[in-house]
Amino acid sequence: MSGTVEQHYEGLLSQHYSWMFGLPVELKATEQLTLFKALGVGPGLSGLAIDLGCGPGYQSFALADLGAAPVLAIDTSRTLLNELDSHAGGRPVKTMRADIRDLSSLCKPSSVETLVCMGDTLTHLADRTEVQRLFADALSALKVGGTLVLTYRDLSQPVEGLDRFLPVRADDDRIMTCVLDFHPETVTVTDIVYCRDNGEWRMEKSSYEKLRLDPTWIEDQLRDARFRIDRSERVGGLQAIVARKPS
Repeated sequence: MSGTVEQHYEGLLSQHYSWMFGLPVELKATEQLTLFKALGVGPGLSGLAIDLGCGPGYQSFALADLGAAPVLAIDTSRTLLNELDSHAGGRPVKTMRADIRDLSSLCKPSSVETLVCMGDTLTHLADRTEVQRLFADALSALKVGGTLVLTYRDLSQPVEGLDRFLPVRADDDRIMTCVLDFHPETVTVTDIVYCRDNGEWRMEKSSYEKLRLDPTWIEDQLRDARFRIDRSERVGGLQAIVARKPS
């Protein structure tokens, strides 16, 4: 049986999250800074930015390096927030352990210049109604002309058979594989990690659900929420969307 997203991250994924990307935090932050620029976001940010589902801080650090201040980094994983704090240096980044579904209570209306929800955070919501609610809350939080940046993995087209088994990363002491099982509205994601301890291999495993969100549906919901879509494109295996709050 699948657990919740929070249980999956705290029980397994947060311990391996940075390792599975294979790059130091600062290089990942630079990668995300380059992505923001390619999407037309920054440099020259100045006001409040919020990073929803910040993880260890790759996007939070990039936003701060583009001039955003302060940056509010929100996640439910204390492990990942502690990791973010340990790498923040002098950047104006403040961490908060909170649920992104509580966005409306975490900031004042029309107070945010840049709001990002990246990686696969959007697909971690429980259902499509929660996605719609998040978009409405995001519009309320943003200033006029403020920017919403989304990236997420498009799982709308199922894969079958052996293609469901995806290698993530491997080194001498750790091997990680992801297995996908598709359902009409969701995908069950099972992460399997083998760790070598004192010459013996130990297996860790955990499952959780992700939403299957078609890019066209996402764009329609953003427009229904009264966003203006500036960009929608594939970037590095993820769908990226940049939208703004119109006057």
